[in-house]
Amino acid sequence: MFTGIVTELGAVQALESTTDAARLTVAATDVLDGVRLGDSIAVNGCCLTVAAFDGDSWTADLMAETLKRTSLGALVAGDPVNLEPALPVTGRLGGHIVQGHVDGVGTVLSRTPGERWEVVEISLPAELARYVVTKGSIAVDGVSLTVVDAGADRFAVSLIPETLARTTLGARAVGDQVNLETDVLARHVERLLATSGATS
Repeated sequence: MFTGIVTELGAVQALESTTDAARLTVAATDVLDGVRLGDSIAVNGCCLTVAAFDGDSWTADLMAETLKRTSLGALVAGDPVNLEPALPVTGRLGGHIVQGHVDGVGTVLSRTPGERWEVVEISLPAELARYVVTKGSIAVDGVSLTVVDAGADRFAVSLIPETLARTTLGARAVGDQVNLETDVLARHVERLLATSGATS
């Protein structure tokens, strides 16, 4: 589990593709503190397993499902990526509950600068719209954000200076794709309501 609070910006060293999978290597420092093989690290909001590491980089395998549902397959060497290690049991829940299971990919539609912030509008796959509500939580490229406006096929978030400076969202341009994870609590509530009348 994660909280959507980015620990550091890493940099893609390599993305080696095969027929239906890929191997991603990321340069990093902070997230490698105390890391072990098999640990989880979120890359742009996608939970990946550490398959190899050294002092300044780590590698993970991307399966076909990951490549299909996320934007990770489009990464190239040098691209910055948001990194967050898995939350320890004693850790601080600074954002919201994030699983690292990307629901879909959105596209940046517009950026409107304010005095010290920016409002960013992002497209939303139609099947995810029912989970996104104004003042609710959403993870965009792994960053925990509050929805300031929600529509049938888009939503908007307001980015504070800290988010603009410390995550990839500060440089995302109109047309860029971003990974989206909706609130897991909303999905569980929907499932419970759908099955509440079922008999065993």
